[in-house]
Amino acid sequence: MKGRRALGRRFGWLWAAFAVSSYGTGFGFGAFPLIAILVLHSGPTQVAALAAAGRAVGAVVAVPLGPWMEFRRKRPVMIAMDLIRFAALMSVPAVFAFGGLSFVQLLAVSVVVAAADIAFKAAGGAYLKSLVPPEDLLVANGRFESTTWTSIVVGPPLGGAAIGMFGPVTTVIADAVSYLLSALGIRAIGGTEARPARAAAPRLRAGDLLEGWRYILSHRTLRPLFLNSIVVNGLIMASEPLIAVLMLSRLGFAPWQYGLAFAAPCIGGLIGSRVAHPLVARFGQHRVMLTVGALRACWPIGLAFVQPGVPGIVLVIAVQLGLVTCCGLFNPVLATYRLEHSDPDRVARTLSAWSVSSSLSIAALTAVWGVIAAVTGPRTAIAIAGVVLLATPLLLPRREKAPRNAGEQATAGIT
Repeated sequence: MKGRRALGRRFGWLWAAFAVSSYGTGFGFGAFPLIAILVLHSGPTQVAALAAAGRAVGAVVAVPLGPWMEFRRKRPVMIAMDLIRFAALMSVPAVFAFGGLSFVQLLAVSVVVAAADIAFKAAGGAYLKSLVPPEDLLVANGRFESTTWTSIVVGPPLGGAAIGMFGPVTTVIADAVSYLLSALGIRAIGGTEARPARAAAPRLRAGDLLEGWRYILSHRTLRPLFLNSIVVNGLIMASEPLIAVLMLSRLGFAPWQYGLAFAAPCIGGLIGSRVAHPLVARFGQHRVMLTVGALRACWPIGLAFVQPGVPGIVLVIAVQLGLVTCCGLFNPVLATYRLEHSDPDRVARTLSAWSVSSSLSIAALTAVWGVIAAVTGPRTAIAIAGVVLLATPLLLPRREKAPRNAGEQATAGIT
């Protein structure tokens, strides 16, 4: 079976590094909102502001990183971003130990981590080109996607239990250490990496900053996929802090129950990522993307009806199962399609522009929905986001377009 084919030792190290950082992130799922709610006693507006401002400022900081990385070796950049995330996250428990943790520090760490995340993903997507043959692109993306969802299945319940047993910053420490281990794994890949053209360029040109967006917005099928992606991701993520406030503060769920309710359904993401390749082989890339992209917009409105106790947990699990199954199938197909349609010398800039836009969209919509929640309440705000999501399939491309660089597939991204 193609999905089980070995992709080489060097890809194995990259996959292992991705896995360990994914499990660390899963273990630390919702750590900052939990700390803000349980330690700093923040309300829905502050929690939403934490998520929004961190992403927004981090995305702005990351804008020049895409074009800067395009003409440099990618593996050293990935290692540096891992080490930056490690140092930033470790500052939280260090200050907490002395009783000085503040909302401002959480915000600053969020900014640094958000910028490093964008840079790592762009560099990682470009680096994968030298490791994976074009015909194995979807297989590799499916493995990354399945690892992501598996880590979310395992991580949040353990993280919630760890918070209950050892304190609120436990999961932050684990997440930080996972980035250090990821850096060591990427270092262990070894081998040589070709120096990109223009590596010796003396300075970054102003035009390079916008090249990724120009490329995406001039492309007939990448453009609608881009718009659909940033709106859908923004609305889903804007609801996350509101759901945390609703379940943890208003409905009285324990942290481990909150983690379980969002972790258990992630088995659907694992299933979706595993069936992506056979479904694309049978029905075609574009048809799968269009169908599943529409289906994933139908689920989030159900979260507005969550109630206390077991019925509430069951409802959240059912809604999330449908959503993450669709996302687990859609994401690797989108990643493959997106990079097949990107010219090789624009990979890092395209990925960076996409990630920056997604982060800014999430930040803006999170801020807006924080205000809506302050006026109407978390439940009503979640319902409004769900209703708006029902219209997002209209942004999906109706026609398929052959890759611009047909015959020379571009690299896939680590999403």
